[in-house]
Amino acid sequence: MNKNYAFIDSQNLNLGTQSLGWKLDYNRFRVYLKEKYKVGVAYLFIGYIPENQDLYDSLQKAGFVLKFKPVLPNKDGGHKGNVDADLVLQTMIDFYEKNFEKALIVSSDGDFYSLAKFLYKNNRLEIVMSPHKSTCSTLLKKTAKERIVFMDNLKKKLAYKRKNTV
Repeated sequence: MNKNYAFIDSQNLNLGTQSLGWKLDYNRFRVYLKEKYKVGVAYLFIGYIPENQDLYDSLQKAGFVLKFKPVLPNKDGGHKGNVDADLVLQTMIDFYEKNFEKALIVSSDGDFYSLAKFLYKNNRLEIVMSPHKSTCSTLLKKTAKERIVFMDNLKKKLAYKRKNTV
């Protein structure tokens, strides 16, 4: 039974792998989480922009449970949808309802160090998966101790490969 849950900061994951020079294949990533870490439920915390409905549909088809956050336009014309509080709240709800055996946090963001510390202390942290070793928060690295992995070396397994259309 896959009783582990993944709590994924989608923006941090996406920008982290892009900074490594590759694009994540979310279908392959979902299979990887299931096979390597026995993840039954993989929450993907993501900002909601109506024009991105096709993306959301494909992520759900890949097996992610999307947790949307309304986004607001920022000064430079981009969007800001901070999912940190939503990710922590959902993790704590599932913790107290005893929905998972172990949790995976996918992010490099130091804002999650208290959550990682709590889960580690309660023997419920499976792993912190950081997209990029050099940009991972020092606090998060120290808190997760030996329970942190970096995606720097997962390009061959998880990078999106364009399908040849002939």
